[in-house]
Amino acid sequence: MSPHRRSLRFWSGAVTAALALTVTTVGQASAADVNNARNAGFESGLSDWTCSAGSGTTVSSPVRTGTAALQATPSGQDNARCAQSVRVKPNSTYTLGAWVRGGYAYLGVTGTGTTDVSTWTPDSSSWKQLSTTFTTGSSTTSVTVYTHGWYGQSAYYADDVSVFGPDGGGGTDPGPTIPSAPGGLNVSGTTSSSVSLAWNAVSGATGYTVYRDGTKVTAVSGTSATVTGLAASTSYSFQVTATNGAGESPKSAAVTGTTNKPSGPGPALPKHAVTGYWQNFDNGATVQKLADVQAQYDIIAVAFADATSTPGAVTFTLDSAGLGGYTVDQFKADIRAKQAAGKKVIVSVGGERGTVAVNDAASAANFANSVYSVMQTYGFDGVDIDLENGLNATYMTQALRSLSAKAGSSLIITMAPQTIDMQSTSNSYFQTALNIKDILTVVNMQYYNSGSMLGCDGKVYSQGSVDFLTALACIQLEGGLAPSQVGLGLPASTRGAGSGYVSPTVVNNALDCLAKGTGCGSFKPPRTYPGLRGAMTWSTNWDATAGNAWSDAVGPHVRGLP
Repeated sequence: MSPHRRSLRFWSGAVTAALALTVTTVGQASAADVNNARNAGFESGLSDWTCSAGSGTTVSSPVRTGTAALQATPSGQDNARCAQSVRVKPNSTYTLGAWVRGGYAYLGVTGTGTTDVSTWTPDSSSWKQLSTTFTTGSSTTSVTVYTHGWYGQSAYYADDVSVFGPDGGGGTDPGPTIPSAPGGLNVSGTTSSSVSLAWNAVSGATGYTVYRDGTKVTAVSGTSATVTGLAASTSYSFQVTATNGAGESPKSAAVTGTTNKPSGPGPALPKHAVTGYWQNFDNGATVQKLADVQAQYDIIAVAFADATSTPGAVTFTLDSAGLGGYTVDQFKADIRAKQAAGKKVIVSVGGERGTVAVNDAASAANFANSVYSVMQTYGFDGVDIDLENGLNATYMTQALRSLSAKAGSSLIITMAPQTIDMQSTSNSYFQTALNIKDILTVVNMQYYNSGSMLGCDGKVYSQGSVDFLTALACIQLEGGLAPSQVGLGLPASTRGAGSGYVSPTVVNNALDCLAKGTGCGSFKPPRTYPGLRGAMTWSTNWDATAGNAWSDAVGPHVRGLP
Protein backbone atom coordinates (compact mmCIF):
# COMPACT_ATOMS: atom_id res chain seq x y z
CA MET A 1 0.00 0.00 0.00
CA SER A 2 2.65 2.41 -1.06
CA PRO A 3 3.51 5.07 -3.63
CA HIS A 4 6.34 2.79 -4.60
CA ARG A 5 6.36 -0.74 -5.91
CA ARG A 6 6.50 -3.18 -3.04
CA SER A 7 9.04 -6.01 -3.05
CA LEU A 8 7.54 -9.34 -4.09
CA ARG A 9 7.67 -12.53 -2.05
CA PHE A 10 6.96 -15.49 -4.28
CA TRP A 11 5.51 -18.83 -3.21
CA SER A 12 7.69 -21.70 -4.34
CA GLY A 13 6.58 -22.99 -7.73
CA ALA A 14 7.48 -26.55 -6.74
CA VAL A 15 5.26 -26.40 -3.69
CA THR A 16 2.30 -24.83 -5.44
CA ALA A 17 2.46 -27.41 -8.19
CA ALA A 18 2.62 -30.24 -5.70
CA LEU A 19 -0.27 -28.83 -3.69
CA ALA A 20 -2.57 -28.25 -6.65
CA LEU A 21 -4.96 -31.08 -5.73
CA THR A 22 -8.72 -31.31 -5.88
CA VAL A 23 -10.62 -31.02 -2.58
CA THR A 24 -13.39 -33.61 -2.43
CA THR A 25 -16.71 -32.81 -0.85
CA VAL A 26 -17.77 -34.46 2.39
CA GLY A 27 -19.73 -37.68 2.17
CA GLN A 28 -21.87 -39.41 4.79
CA ALA A 29 -22.13 -43.03 5.81
CA SER A 30 -25.26 -45.09 5.23
CA ALA A 31 -27.06 -46.88 8.04
CA ALA A 32 -25.56 -50.31 7.11
CA ASP A 33 -21.95 -49.13 6.94
CA VAL A 34 -19.31 -49.86 9.57
CA ASN A 35 -16.05 -48.12 10.28
CA ASN A 36 -13.40 -50.55 9.04
CA ALA A 37 -10.51 -48.50 10.46
CA ARG A 38 -9.00 -49.79 13.69
CA ASN A 39 -7.83 -47.57 16.54
CA ALA A 40 -9.45 -44.77 14.56
CA GLY A 41 -9.23 -42.30 17.44
CA PHE A 42 -5.67 -43.24 18.49
CA GLU A 43 -6.93 -44.17 21.94
CA SER A 44 -4.51 -47.15 21.89
CA GLY A 45 -1.48 -45.10 20.93
CA LEU A 46 -0.13 -45.94 17.47
CA SER A 47 -1.45 -49.51 17.53
CA ASP A 48 -2.41 -50.58 13.95
CA TRP A 49 -0.63 -47.47 12.57
CA THR A 50 2.87 -47.05 11.10
CA CYS A 51 4.43 -43.60 10.78
CA SER A 52 7.44 -42.82 8.58
CA ALA A 53 10.80 -41.89 10.13
CA GLY A 54 9.39 -41.93 13.66
CA SER A 55 7.37 -38.84 12.83
CA GLY A 56 4.18 -39.80 14.67
CA THR A 57 3.12 -39.85 18.29
CA THR A 58 -0.13 -39.56 20.22
CA VAL A 59 -1.00 -36.53 22.32
CA SER A 60 -3.67 -35.69 24.87
CA SER A 61 -4.16 -32.17 23.49
CA PRO A 62 -5.49 -31.05 21.12
CA VAL A 63 -8.00 -33.87 20.63
CA ARG A 64 -11.32 -33.82 18.83
CA THR A 65 -13.00 -36.67 20.71
CA GLY A 66 -11.82 -39.10 23.36
CA THR A 67 -8.50 -38.66 25.10
CA ALA A 68 -5.93 -38.91 22.30
CA ALA A 69 -5.08 -37.78 18.78
CA LEU A 70 -2.24 -38.27 16.31
CA GLN A 71 0.52 -35.66 16.07
CA ALA A 72 2.87 -36.13 13.12
CA THR A 73 5.77 -33.77 12.41
CA PRO A 74 7.28 -33.53 8.90
CA SER A 75 10.94 -32.82 8.28
CA GLY A 76 12.79 -31.48 5.27
CA GLN A 77 13.05 -35.00 3.79
CA ASP A 78 9.92 -36.64 5.25
CA ASN A 79 6.24 -35.76 5.00
CA ALA A 80 5.20 -37.59 8.21
CA ARG A 81 3.12 -40.31 6.55
CA CYS A 82 1.08 -42.46 8.97
CA ALA A 83 -0.70 -45.45 7.42
CA GLN A 84 -2.88 -48.45 8.24
CA SER A 85 -3.85 -51.54 6.23
CA VAL A 86 -7.64 -51.89 6.22
CA ARG A 87 -9.64 -54.97 5.19
CA VAL A 88 -12.38 -54.24 2.62
CA LYS A 89 -14.80 -56.07 0.34
CA PRO A 90 -14.29 -56.23 -3.43
CA ASN A 91 -16.49 -54.14 -5.74
CA SER A 92 -17.62 -51.91 -2.89
CA THR A 93 -17.76 -48.17 -2.25
CA TYR A 94 -16.24 -46.69 0.93
CA THR A 95 -16.14 -43.21 2.45
CA LEU A 96 -12.75 -42.29 3.87
CA GLY A 97 -12.74 -39.51 6.46
CA ALA A 98 -10.64 -37.89 9.19
CA TRP A 99 -10.57 -34.74 11.26
CA VAL A 100 -7.35 -32.70 11.04
CA ARG A 101 -5.81 -29.45 12.22
CA GLY A 102 -2.40 -27.78 12.43
CA GLY A 103 -0.13 -27.80 9.37
CA TYR A 104 -0.92 -28.94 5.84
CA ALA A 105 -2.76 -32.27 6.13
CA TYR A 106 -3.49 -34.93 3.52
CA LEU A 107 -5.79 -37.96 3.64
CA GLY A 108 -5.74 -40.70 1.03
CA VAL A 109 -5.91 -44.37 0.12
CA THR A 110 -3.80 -46.64 -2.10
CA GLY A 111 -4.23 -50.19 -3.38
CA THR A 112 -7.93 -49.79 -4.22
CA GLY A 113 -7.67 -51.78 -7.44
CA THR A 114 -9.42 -48.88 -9.21
CA THR A 115 -8.57 -45.19 -8.75
CA ASP A 116 -6.60 -44.24 -5.65
CA VAL A 117 -7.81 -40.93 -4.20
CA SER A 118 -6.64 -38.24 -1.80
CA THR A 119 -7.74 -34.89 -0.41
CA TRP A 120 -6.03 -32.16 1.61
CA THR A 121 -6.43 -28.90 3.45
CA PRO A 122 -4.11 -25.96 4.18
CA ASP A 123 -3.17 -25.06 7.75
CA SER A 124 -6.10 -24.84 10.15
CA SER A 125 -6.23 -23.57 13.73
CA SER A 126 -9.34 -25.66 14.44
CA TRP A 127 -10.51 -29.18 13.62
CA LYS A 128 -11.58 -29.59 10.00
CA GLN A 129 -13.11 -32.67 8.35
CA LEU A 130 -11.52 -34.25 5.27
CA SER A 131 -13.51 -36.82 3.33
CA THR A 132 -13.44 -38.62 0.00
CA THR A 133 -14.86 -41.82 -1.49
CA PHE A 134 -13.27 -44.76 -3.27
CA THR A 135 -14.40 -47.99 -4.94
CA THR A 136 -12.55 -51.29 -4.61
CA GLY A 137 -11.66 -53.54 -7.52
CA SER A 138 -13.03 -57.01 -8.20
CA SER A 139 -10.22 -58.74 -6.27
CA THR A 140 -9.34 -56.08 -3.70
CA THR A 141 -9.57 -57.25 -0.08
CA SER A 142 -7.35 -54.66 1.62
CA VAL A 143 -6.27 -51.07 1.08
CA THR A 144 -3.81 -48.72 2.74
CA VAL A 145 -5.22 -45.52 4.20
CA TYR A 146 -2.83 -42.76 5.16
CA THR A 147 -2.38 -39.24 6.43
CA HIS A 148 0.64 -37.05 5.84
CA GLY A 149 1.79 -33.45 6.06
CA TRP A 150 4.15 -31.48 3.84
CA TYR A 151 7.93 -31.41 3.83
CA GLY A 152 9.39 -28.95 6.30
CA GLN A 153 6.00 -27.61 7.38
CA SER A 154 4.56 -27.59 10.88
CA ALA A 155 3.09 -30.63 12.63
CA TYR A 156 -0.43 -31.77 11.79
CA TYR A 157 -2.95 -33.50 14.02
CA ALA A 158 -5.48 -36.18 13.06
CA ASP A 159 -8.34 -37.82 14.93
CA ASP A 160 -11.44 -39.92 14.28
CA VAL A 161 -10.28 -41.63 11.07
CA SER A 162 -13.07 -43.57 9.37
CA VAL A 163 -13.44 -45.99 6.46
CA PHE A 164 -17.20 -46.35 6.30
CA GLY A 165 -18.60 -49.06 4.06
CA PRO A 166 -19.36 -52.79 3.98
CA ASP A 167 -17.67 -54.79 6.71
CA GLY A 168 -14.36 -56.06 5.34
CA GLY A 169 -13.93 -58.55 8.19
CA GLY A 170 -10.81 -57.02 9.67
CA GLY A 171 -12.39 -55.72 12.86
CA THR A 172 -14.06 -52.35 13.34
CA ASP A 173 -14.39 -49.42 15.67
CA PRO A 174 -18.02 -48.76 16.54
CA GLY A 175 -19.40 -46.11 14.22
CA PRO A 176 -21.53 -43.17 15.36
CA THR A 177 -24.97 -42.33 14.08
CA ILE A 178 -25.97 -38.93 12.76
CA PRO A 179 -27.15 -36.81 15.73
CA SER A 180 -30.52 -35.12 16.02
CA ALA A 181 -31.05 -31.39 15.54
CA PRO A 182 -30.22 -29.20 18.56
CA GLY A 183 -33.11 -27.80 20.56
CA GLY A 184 -33.48 -24.74 22.74
CA LEU A 185 -31.56 -22.34 20.50
CA ASN A 186 -31.76 -18.84 21.98
CA VAL A 187 -30.04 -15.45 21.85
CA SER A 188 -28.09 -15.05 25.09
CA GLY A 189 -26.59 -11.62 24.43
CA THR A 190 -25.93 -8.89 21.86
CA THR A 191 -23.56 -6.00 21.21
CA SER A 192 -23.42 -3.54 18.33
CA SER A 193 -21.30 -6.04 16.36
CA SER A 194 -22.06 -9.51 17.78
CA VAL A 195 -24.82 -11.94 18.76
CA SER A 196 -24.25 -14.63 21.40
CA LEU A 197 -26.17 -17.92 21.10
CA ALA A 198 -26.79 -20.93 23.34
CA TRP A 199 -28.56 -24.26 22.82
CA ASN A 200 -29.13 -27.67 24.39
CA ALA A 201 -26.56 -30.46 24.13
CA VAL A 202 -27.28 -33.30 21.71
CA SER A 203 -26.41 -36.88 22.63
CA GLY A 204 -23.63 -38.29 20.46
CA ALA A 205 -22.60 -34.92 19.03
CA THR A 206 -18.92 -34.02 18.95
CA GLY A 207 -19.42 -30.49 17.65
CA TYR A 208 -21.90 -27.91 16.45
CA THR A 209 -22.09 -25.68 13.38
CA VAL A 210 -23.66 -22.22 13.48
CA TYR A 211 -25.40 -20.76 10.43
CA ARG A 212 -26.23 -17.08 9.89
CA ASP A 213 -28.86 -16.36 7.25
CA GLY A 214 -28.27 -19.86 5.88
CA THR A 215 -24.46 -19.54 5.62
CA LYS A 216 -22.06 -21.41 7.88
CA VAL A 217 -20.16 -18.93 10.05
CA THR A 218 -18.47 -20.96 12.78
CA ALA A 219 -18.06 -24.42 14.28
CA VAL A 220 -17.65 -25.03 18.02
CA SER A 221 -17.33 -27.97 20.36
CA GLY A 222 -19.59 -26.60 23.13
CA THR A 223 -23.20 -25.45 23.34
CA SER A 224 -22.66 -21.72 22.90
CA ALA A 225 -21.07 -19.39 20.36
CA THR A 226 -20.66 -15.69 19.66
CA VAL A 227 -20.99 -14.55 16.05
CA THR A 228 -18.90 -11.41 15.51
CA GLY A 229 -18.25 -8.89 12.75
CA LEU A 230 -21.93 -7.95 12.39
CA ALA A 231 -23.42 -4.62 11.37
CA ALA A 232 -25.05 -2.53 14.11
CA SER A 233 -28.83 -2.26 14.40
CA THR A 234 -29.31 -5.22 12.04
CA SER A 235 -31.40 -8.40 12.41
CA TYR A 236 -29.95 -11.81 11.52
CA SER A 237 -31.42 -15.33 11.43
CA PHE A 238 -29.44 -18.10 13.16
CA GLN A 239 -29.64 -21.91 13.11
CA VAL A 240 -27.41 -24.62 14.59
CA THR A 241 -26.63 -28.21 13.59
CA ALA A 242 -24.99 -31.03 15.57
CA THR A 243 -22.12 -33.01 14.03
CA ASN A 244 -20.08 -36.15 14.62
CA GLY A 245 -18.12 -38.65 12.56
CA ALA A 246 -21.28 -39.90 10.84
CA GLY A 247 -22.34 -36.50 9.53
CA GLU A 248 -24.42 -33.42 10.29
CA SER A 249 -27.90 -33.19 11.77
CA PRO A 250 -30.79 -31.22 10.27
CA LYS A 251 -30.75 -27.53 11.16
CA SER A 252 -32.43 -26.37 14.35
CA ALA A 253 -35.40 -24.04 14.44
CA ALA A 254 -34.28 -20.51 13.56
CA VAL A 255 -33.99 -17.62 16.00
CA THR A 256 -33.56 -13.93 15.19
CA GLY A 257 -30.85 -11.85 16.82
CA THR A 258 -30.66 -8.06 16.43
CA THR A 259 -27.44 -6.16 17.10
CA ASN A 260 -27.45 -3.06 19.28
CA LYS A 261 -27.13 0.51 18.14
CA PRO A 262 -23.50 1.67 17.90
CA SER A 263 -22.05 2.86 21.20
CA GLY A 264 -19.48 5.18 19.70
CA PRO A 265 -19.94 8.65 18.18
CA GLY A 266 -21.45 8.97 14.75
CA PRO A 267 -23.45 6.50 12.68
CA ALA A 268 -22.47 2.85 12.35
CA LEU A 269 -20.41 1.58 9.47
CA PRO A 270 -22.73 0.33 6.70
CA LYS A 271 -23.11 -3.39 6.06
CA HIS A 272 -21.19 -3.02 2.79
CA ALA A 273 -18.38 -0.47 2.69
CA VAL A 274 -15.72 0.99 0.40
CA THR A 275 -12.29 1.84 1.82
CA GLY A 276 -9.87 4.27 0.20
CA TYR A 277 -6.34 5.30 1.18
CA TRP A 278 -5.66 9.04 1.24
CA GLN A 279 -2.07 10.06 0.55
CA ASN A 280 -0.36 12.39 3.00
CA PHE A 281 2.27 13.14 0.37
CA ASP A 282 2.61 14.11 -3.29
CA ASN A 283 3.83 11.31 -5.57
CA GLY A 284 2.37 12.52 -8.84
CA ALA A 285 -1.24 11.60 -8.11
CA THR A 286 -3.83 14.32 -7.60
CA VAL A 287 -3.09 16.17 -4.37
CA GLN A 288 -6.20 16.21 -2.19
CA LYS A 289 -7.42 17.73 0.99
CA LEU A 290 -9.48 15.28 2.98
CA ALA A 291 -12.58 17.25 2.04
CA ASP A 292 -11.88 16.45 -1.63
CA VAL A 293 -12.20 12.68 -1.14
CA GLN A 294 -15.06 11.18 -3.15
CA ALA A 295 -18.28 10.65 -1.17
CA GLN A 296 -18.34 6.97 -2.26
CA TYR A 297 -15.68 6.13 0.35
CA ASP A 298 -17.02 4.93 3.70
CA ILE A 299 -13.63 4.37 5.37
CA ILE A 300 -10.78 6.77 4.62
CA ALA A 301 -7.36 5.49 5.68
CA VAL A 302 -4.84 8.30 6.10
CA ALA A 303 -1.45 7.07 4.89
CA PHE A 304 0.78 6.93 6.88
CA ALA A 305 1.76 7.23 10.53
CA ASP A 306 5.53 7.15 11.05
CA ALA A 307 7.78 5.19 13.39
CA THR A 308 9.62 7.04 16.17
CA SER A 309 12.86 6.24 17.95
CA THR A 310 10.83 4.48 20.67
CA PRO A 311 10.28 0.79 19.73
CA GLY A 312 6.69 0.23 18.60
CA ALA A 313 5.64 3.86 18.91
CA VAL A 314 4.22 5.91 16.03
CA THR A 315 3.45 9.54 15.34
CA PHE A 316 1.61 11.41 12.60
CA THR A 317 2.74 14.61 10.90
CA LEU A 318 0.63 16.29 8.23
CA ASP A 319 2.69 17.06 5.11
CA SER A 320 1.40 20.62 4.92
CA ALA A 321 4.07 21.78 2.47
CA GLY A 322 3.60 18.81 0.13
CA LEU A 323 -0.17 19.26 0.20
CA GLY A 324 -0.19 22.90 -0.87
CA GLY A 325 -0.28 24.54 2.56
CA TYR A 326 -3.00 22.29 4.05
CA THR A 327 -3.05 23.18 7.75
CA VAL A 328 -3.54 20.89 10.72
CA ASP A 329 -6.64 22.84 11.77
CA GLN A 330 -8.16 22.40 8.30
CA PHE A 331 -7.29 18.71 8.37
CA LYS A 332 -8.95 18.19 11.75
CA ALA A 333 -12.03 20.10 10.61
CA ASP A 334 -12.23 17.96 7.48
CA ILE A 335 -12.05 14.79 9.60
CA ARG A 336 -14.99 16.03 11.67
CA ALA A 337 -16.95 16.91 8.52
CA LYS A 338 -16.38 13.45 7.03
CA GLN A 339 -17.51 11.84 10.29
CA ALA A 340 -20.61 14.01 10.37
CA ALA A 341 -21.37 12.70 6.86
CA GLY A 342 -21.24 9.12 8.19
CA LYS A 343 -17.65 8.32 7.18
CA LYS A 344 -14.90 6.74 9.26
CA VAL A 345 -11.42 8.26 9.11
CA ILE A 346 -8.56 6.11 10.39
CA VAL A 347 -4.78 6.34 10.47
CA SER A 348 -2.76 3.74 8.56
CA VAL A 349 0.45 2.39 10.05
CA GLY A 350 3.13 1.00 7.76
CA GLY A 351 3.39 1.10 3.99
CA GLU A 352 6.30 -0.23 1.96
CA ARG A 353 8.81 1.96 3.79
CA GLY A 354 7.18 1.62 7.19
CA THR A 355 9.60 0.49 9.91
CA VAL A 356 7.25 0.01 12.86
CA ALA A 357 8.15 -3.16 14.79
CA VAL A 358 5.97 -4.62 17.56
CA ASN A 359 7.82 -7.68 18.81
CA ASP A 360 7.68 -7.64 22.61
CA ALA A 361 5.41 -6.52 25.43
CA ALA A 362 7.07 -3.11 25.76
CA SER A 363 6.74 -2.23 22.06
CA ALA A 364 3.14 -3.52 22.09
CA ALA A 365 2.33 -1.11 24.90
CA ASN A 366 4.14 1.72 23.08
CA PHE A 367 2.16 1.01 19.92
CA ALA A 368 -1.22 1.04 21.69
CA ASN A 369 -0.44 4.18 23.68
CA SER A 370 0.94 6.14 20.74
CA VAL A 371 -1.83 5.17 18.30
CA TYR A 372 -4.43 6.14 20.89
CA SER A 373 -2.66 9.47 21.41
CA VAL A 374 -2.69 10.13 17.65
CA MET A 375 -6.39 9.23 17.54
CA GLN A 376 -7.16 11.68 20.32
CA THR A 377 -5.06 14.44 18.75
CA TYR A 378 -6.65 14.29 15.31
CA GLY A 379 -10.00 12.61 15.98
CA PHE A 380 -9.31 9.40 14.04
CA ASP A 381 -11.86 6.56 14.38
CA GLY A 382 -9.28 3.80 14.41
CA VAL A 383 -6.19 2.27 12.86
CA ASP A 384 -5.19 0.36 9.73
CA ILE A 385 -2.37 -2.20 9.91
CA ASP A 386 -0.33 -2.15 6.69
CA LEU A 387 2.99 -3.54 7.91
CA GLU A 388 4.58 -4.93 4.77
CA ASN A 389 7.80 -6.13 6.39
CA GLY A 390 6.19 -8.69 8.68
CA LEU A 391 4.57 -8.63 12.10
CA ASN A 392 4.55 -10.66 15.29
CA ALA A 393 1.08 -12.12 15.80
CA THR A 394 1.41 -12.47 19.56
CA TYR A 395 2.45 -8.91 20.29
CA MET A 396 0.41 -7.19 17.57
CA THR A 397 -2.62 -8.97 19.01
CA GLN A 398 -1.62 -7.70 22.45
CA ALA A 399 -1.20 -4.16 21.10
CA LEU A 400 -4.54 -4.04 19.31
CA ARG A 401 -6.42 -5.46 22.29
CA SER A 402 -4.82 -2.83 24.50
CA LEU A 403 -5.83 -0.14 22.01
CA SER A 404 -9.38 -1.51 21.93
CA ALA A 405 -9.57 -1.34 25.72
CA LYS A 406 -8.62 2.33 25.56
CA ALA A 407 -10.77 3.36 22.58
CA GLY A 408 -13.90 1.29 23.25
CA SER A 409 -16.23 -0.72 21.04
CA SER A 410 -16.50 1.97 18.35
CA LEU A 411 -12.84 1.44 17.36
CA ILE A 412 -12.30 0.67 13.67
CA ILE A 413 -9.49 -1.82 12.95
CA THR A 414 -8.62 -2.66 9.36
CA MET A 415 -5.74 -4.65 7.89
CA ALA A 416 -4.12 -4.61 4.44
CA PRO A 417 -1.94 -7.72 4.09
CA GLN A 418 -0.24 -8.84 0.91
CA THR A 419 -1.47 -12.00 -0.80
CA ILE A 420 1.33 -14.19 0.58
CA ASP A 421 0.36 -13.09 4.11
CA MET A 422 -3.09 -14.72 3.85
CA GLN A 423 -2.28 -18.01 2.14
CA SER A 424 -2.48 -19.92 5.40
CA THR A 425 -3.93 -19.46 8.88
CA SER A 426 -0.43 -20.14 10.23
CA ASN A 427 0.88 -16.89 8.70
CA SER A 428 1.31 -14.06 11.20
CA TYR A 429 -1.11 -11.67 9.50
CA PHE A 430 -3.83 -14.33 9.29
CA GLN A 431 -3.17 -15.38 12.90
CA THR A 432 -3.49 -11.78 14.06
CA ALA A 433 -6.77 -11.32 12.20
CA LEU A 434 -8.21 -14.46 13.78
CA ASN A 435 -6.87 -13.52 17.21
CA ILE A 436 -8.74 -10.19 17.13
CA LYS A 437 -11.79 -11.42 15.24
CA ASP A 438 -14.15 -10.05 17.89
CA ILE A 439 -12.82 -6.47 17.43
CA LEU A 440 -11.68 -6.61 13.78
CA THR A 441 -13.58 -4.52 11.23
CA VAL A 442 -12.23 -5.73 7.89
CA VAL A 443 -9.21 -7.28 6.15
CA ASN A 444 -8.68 -5.68 2.72
CA MET A 445 -6.00 -7.90 1.21
CA GLN A 446 -3.99 -6.34 -1.61
CA TYR A 447 -4.71 -8.37 -4.76
CA TYR A 448 -1.89 -6.71 -6.69
CA ASN A 449 1.92 -6.51 -6.90
CA SER A 450 1.68 -10.26 -6.35
CA GLY A 451 3.07 -13.47 -7.74
CA SER A 452 0.85 -16.44 -8.54
CA MET A 453 -0.92 -17.79 -5.47
CA LEU A 454 -2.97 -20.77 -4.32
CA GLY A 455 -6.74 -20.49 -4.15
CA CYS A 456 -8.85 -22.28 -1.59
CA ASP A 457 -9.31 -25.15 -4.08
CA GLY A 458 -5.56 -25.84 -4.14
CA LYS A 459 -5.15 -24.54 -7.69
CA VAL A 460 -2.69 -21.82 -8.69
CA TYR A 461 -4.05 -18.48 -9.93
CA SER A 462 -2.35 -15.43 -11.43
CA GLN A 463 -3.30 -11.85 -10.62
CA GLY A 464 -5.50 -9.81 -12.92
CA SER A 465 -8.62 -11.98 -13.11
CA VAL A 466 -11.92 -12.61 -11.37
CA ASP A 467 -10.64 -16.07 -10.37
CA PHE A 468 -7.59 -14.60 -8.61
CA LEU A 469 -9.84 -12.37 -6.50
CA THR A 470 -12.49 -14.95 -5.66
CA ALA A 471 -10.29 -18.03 -5.12
CA LEU A 472 -7.94 -16.14 -2.77
CA ALA A 473 -10.79 -14.41 -0.91
CA CYS A 474 -12.26 -17.88 -0.36
CA ILE A 475 -9.23 -18.78 1.80
CA GLN A 476 -10.13 -16.01 4.24
CA LEU A 477 -13.87 -16.69 4.08
CA GLU A 478 -13.42 -20.42 4.72
CA GLY A 479 -10.46 -19.94 7.07
CA GLY A 480 -12.29 -18.30 9.94
CA LEU A 481 -13.05 -14.67 9.06
CA ALA A 482 -16.65 -13.53 8.87
CA PRO A 483 -17.79 -12.33 5.42
CA SER A 484 -18.23 -8.84 6.90
CA GLN A 485 -14.49 -8.92 7.70
CA VAL A 486 -13.37 -9.56 4.11
CA GLY A 487 -12.87 -6.91 1.42
CA LEU A 488 -11.16 -6.88 -1.99
CA GLY A 489 -8.22 -4.47 -2.30
CA LEU A 490 -7.32 -3.24 -5.81
CA PRO A 491 -5.48 -0.27 -7.32
CA ALA A 492 -7.65 2.59 -8.57
CA SER A 493 -5.70 2.90 -11.82
CA THR A 494 -2.78 1.37 -13.70
CA ARG A 495 -0.55 3.98 -12.07
CA GLY A 496 -1.62 3.00 -8.56
CA ALA A 497 0.42 -0.22 -8.49
CA GLY A 498 3.26 -1.95 -10.26
CA SER A 499 0.96 -4.76 -11.44
CA GLY A 500 -2.41 -6.32 -10.78
CA TYR A 501 -4.76 -3.55 -11.92
CA VAL A 502 -8.15 -4.80 -13.10
CA SER A 503 -11.06 -2.78 -14.39
CA PRO A 504 -13.91 -1.87 -12.03
CA THR A 505 -16.04 -4.36 -13.99
CA VAL A 506 -13.78 -7.20 -12.89
CA VAL A 507 -13.95 -5.98 -9.29
CA ASN A 508 -17.75 -5.88 -9.44
CA ASN A 509 -17.93 -9.34 -11.02
CA ALA A 510 -15.79 -10.74 -8.22
CA LEU A 511 -18.00 -9.09 -5.59
CA ASP A 512 -21.08 -10.59 -7.25
CA CYS A 513 -19.47 -14.03 -7.49
CA LEU A 514 -18.70 -14.07 -3.77
CA ALA A 515 -21.90 -12.44 -2.54
CA LYS A 516 -24.44 -13.83 -5.01
CA GLY A 517 -22.81 -16.63 -7.01
CA THR A 518 -23.04 -14.71 -10.31
CA GLY A 519 -20.32 -13.25 -12.51
CA CYS A 520 -17.80 -15.96 -11.58
CA GLY A 521 -14.96 -17.16 -13.77
CA SER A 522 -13.83 -20.79 -13.79
CA PHE A 523 -13.58 -20.83 -9.98
CA LYS A 524 -16.91 -21.27 -8.19
CA PRO A 525 -16.92 -20.60 -4.40
CA PRO A 526 -18.29 -23.44 -2.24
CA ARG A 527 -21.08 -21.12 -1.05
CA THR A 528 -22.15 -17.49 -1.30
CA TYR A 529 -21.22 -14.80 1.23
CA PRO A 530 -23.93 -12.12 1.12
CA GLY A 531 -22.40 -10.37 4.13
CA LEU A 532 -19.14 -9.62 2.24
CA ARG A 533 -17.93 -6.22 3.45
CA GLY A 534 -16.92 -4.66 0.13
CA ALA A 535 -13.81 -3.30 -1.57
CA MET A 536 -10.75 -1.11 -1.01
CA THR A 537 -8.46 0.88 -3.30
CA TRP A 538 -5.06 2.48 -3.35
CA SER A 539 -5.69 5.35 -3.49
CA THR A 540 -8.33 8.10 -3.44
CA ASN A 541 -5.67 10.28 -5.07
CA TRP A 542 -5.03 7.91 -7.96
CA ASP A 543 -8.79 7.50 -8.27
CA ALA A 544 -9.15 11.28 -8.60
CA THR A 545 -6.33 11.33 -11.17
CA ALA A 546 -8.40 8.90 -13.28
CA GLY A 547 -11.56 10.99 -12.93
CA ASN A 548 -12.93 8.91 -9.99
CA ALA A 549 -13.74 6.10 -12.45
CA TRP A 550 -13.02 3.42 -9.83
CA SER A 551 -15.19 4.76 -7.02
CA ASP A 552 -17.97 5.86 -9.38
CA ALA A 553 -18.30 2.26 -10.60
CA VAL A 554 -17.42 0.19 -7.52
CA GLY A 555 -19.04 2.36 -4.84
CA PRO A 556 -22.67 2.05 -5.99
CA HIS A 557 -22.12 -1.63 -6.77
CA VAL A 558 -20.90 -2.35 -3.24
CA ARG A 559 -23.96 -0.63 -1.80
CA GLY A 560 -26.18 -2.77 -4.03
CA LEU A 561 -24.85 -6.07 -2.67
CA PRO A 562 -27.40 -8.20 -0.78
